[in-house]
Amino acid sequence: MKLSDPSAILPRLPPGAEILILRLRSLGDVVMLTPALAALHNWRPDLRLCVLLEPAYSAVLEGNPAVAETLLFRKFVSAARELRRRRFPVLFNQHAGPTSAFLAGATGVPVRVCWAGCQFPFFYNVLVPDASSFYARTTFHTVEHRLTQFYWTGLPRGPIPPAQVFPQPDAVAAVHQKLAERSIVVGQPYAVLHPGATYFTKRWAVENFAATARWLREAHAIAPVVILGPKDGEIASAVREHMARETAVLDSLSLRELIALIAGARLFVGNDSGPVHLATAAGRPAVVIFGSSSSATWRPWQTPHRVVQNDFPCNPCRGDRCYAFDEPRCILSVAVEQVREACEALLSGTEARASQPVKLEARN
Repeated sequence: MKLSDPSAILPRLPPGAEILILRLRSLGDVVMLTPALAALHNWRPDLRLCVLLEPAYSAVLEGNPAVAETLLFRKFVSAARELRRRRFPVLFNQHAGPTSAFLAGATGVPVRVCWAGCQFPFFYNVLVPDASSFYARTTFHTVEHRLTQFYWTGLPRGPIPPAQVFPQPDAVAAVHQKLAERSIVVGQPYAVLHPGATYFTKRWAVENFAATARWLREAHAIAPVVILGPKDGEIASAVREHMARETAVLDSLSLRELIALIAGARLFVGNDSGPVHLATAAGRPAVVIFGSSSSATWRPWQTPHRVVQNDFPCNPCRGDRCYAFDEPRCILSVAVEQVREACEALLSGTEARASQPVKLEARN
């Protein structure tokens, strides 16, 4: 296959050709890949899209009609051997980390696509311009970034599909059972609240989530359900102290059950984290509280939502610590009233697809 014209790579693939897509992790990133998969499938349903990812995230693609095969990455050597045996004609590295780079090089795939500026670029023979150059603008959503690899190699541009997940019947039944054990019956409206996030600069206070949960129950008769994941250990005791008496706390859900739970919710309220993207993909109205991360990049995609974020000149940042102040004022400045107003707007049907951050003066 000639590489002098990258835009001909996808159109010239024969019917039934298999495409290998590397996207090892994480939860939000896998979810945000699904619009690109749908766009490819809608354009050429004859192509077989094979996605390699870590087993922990495979449930995100379960039941997805755009995905012909989900391949699980467990060990490097066995994965490289199997991918080399499959003789894929083209590979897209949507992960772009060092492990996936070495894996791309080991597969023997003749056309290997990644972004310019990626790690170990010598493993690829098609490098896609960065999104800022591609779109000729500085602001773009992560979904748009994902699509640049496919646009560059011949996918026609057009309306971008929403993200999607597909709750499975057995997982839905298991969630109904767990909710019933907490006195939430089928048909009763509930809201999913997620107070966790990777960094403390992205975590709204647990006490604020508790106040929001009480308000949802008292003002709207919506049962609050709090979710805790395996990475939420730092806040688990605070959640149980402030929320367990009046709120259903679910802390042992599988990813399949989490998808089913969120898909049935009347509303999602949470920090910028993986479960927010599940709400996006399930088409659930979402209130997303942003601290150090970029709401322009990571806001919900094509679903009713409200972004709650106070604008500081230092935002966005890496988030592993506060680089401008002695505390993360970006997330600490968000008031309960702001989140309530956002919830009210969605519950009343006043939808927003790209809410603007509230501007606050950042003082030393």
